[in-house]
Amino acid sequence: MTTKTTILAIESSCDDTSAAVIRDGEILSNRVATQEMHRQYGGVVPEVASRAHQVSIVPVVDTALKEAGVSKNELSAVAFTRGPGLMGSLLVGVSFAKAMALSLEIPMIEVNHMQAHVLAHFIDAPRPAFPFLCLTVSGGHTQIVRINAPLDMQVIGTTLDDAAGEAFDKTGKLLGLDYPAGPIIDKLAREGEARFDFPEPNIPELDFSFSGLKTSIFYFLKRNKKREPDFIDNNINDICASVQTRIISILMNKLLKAAKQTGIQEIAIAGGVSANSGLRAALESYGKQHKWNTYIPKFEYCTDNAAMIAMTAHFKYQDQQFVGQDITPLARYKF
Repeated sequence: MTTKTTILAIESSCDDTSAAVIRDGEILSNRVATQEMHRQYGGVVPEVASRAHQVSIVPVVDTALKEAGVSKNELSAVAFTRGPGLMGSLLVGVSFAKAMALSLEIPMIEVNHMQAHVLAHFIDAPRPAFPFLCLTVSGGHTQIVRINAPLDMQVIGTTLDDAAGEAFDKTGKLLGLDYPAGPIIDKLAREGEARFDFPEPNIPELDFSFSGLKTSIFYFLKRNKKREPDFIDNNINDICASVQTRIISILMNKLLKAAKQTGIQEIAIAGGVSANSGLRAALESYGKQHKWNTYIPKFEYCTDNAAMIAMTAHFKYQDQQFVGQDITPLARYKF
């Protein structure tokens, strides 16, 4: 009788505490506890986030195991996010994984959070064929990755300063929107027209830059508010549509350039910003125009979640890539 491989995965890189169970490549559960208290601060407060993880991690893991119908003694391994992320948040997940693995005498699997975003595409069909390109966009990262195999990835383009998600959130602050601003801008943009023009940076090769765009938005709003005090309130939908259109054009133009350079037509997006309706529509439009096969994860697998950690751990378990109790989290962790 073949023994089933059952892995518990833990994700705690930022402000969401998540646990998932995977068995032989099939996700059995995926639970997420979101920290709503950060809204009042207009951003994630690291110390508050780490304390909230300490409160949530035991009930979240317990719920994930119960929902999966799995007892802890059935586990083959424990996987966890090693980084990148907030050090205090990562420490909670890593420490919990160490303790659980030690008590059960089972191996541990460390996972790179950004690699996991890419491999979220293998949770459900349709799945991209190798090699494929993945535009991975989140609050802290913007990358174009070439994936040759599940555990063979190469970053061929990255941001030189700010990430696309940060551009959304900083714009939201300037507009007086709640945190996180990305989904709010997306919603307002659907009701607006992109009639304000913001510059697209001239960055060499496949790299990105969003600091100049943020500066441009700041001075645009300052200039127009001086002339018309209610400018933002009177034009909020059009401003959001214009900002979102420019961010998406920056992303898609680089992705198109990468596709042409590599000759790859299997194209995917991942990360929290891949939940943006405008970006999803743009990928589908570019796909039809350039004859790409395009792939977009389900919404629940775009934002931070343990299912993507579990899927990565599934491939690592097959390759017997385990780590010892001396493992430490990495706030900055490249792959």
